[in-house]
Amino acid sequence: MQKTKLIDVRKRKNISQEKMADILCIDVSNYNRREKGTAKISLQEWQKIAEILETPIEDIYENDEGMVIIFNDNSTGTGYGVGVVNNYNIPLSIWESQKKYIEKLEAEIESLKAIIAEKGE
Repeated sequence: MQKTKLIDVRKRKNISQEKMADILCIDVSNYNRREKGTAKISLQEWQKIAEILETPIEDIYENDEGMVIIFNDNSTGTGYGVGVVNNYNIPLSIWESQKKYIEKLEAEIESLKAIIAEKGE
């Protein structure tokens, strides 16, 4: 999937693919594949690209098939007390569905609180 938001912002800032590739220390052909969507862009690259373009990552980020969510929850590993970083891949459709469901539940909770408050008076 072509990264149209990234391409648009890069062009508006008058920054060439060559310059982006130089700053990211990759070949121009590799950078071109990232914009075309045939090569994945790592989280660190997204962050670096956002810095280069002086724009929030949200303004340029476009996911591929799913969303990567990284939880740095510092859970313990094998008993040595070493922090573990857990990476979870969640498809965007599931993420959005769960977000809507949570919002619905929060609204129901507020409604129930109001009913309880009325009965308590």
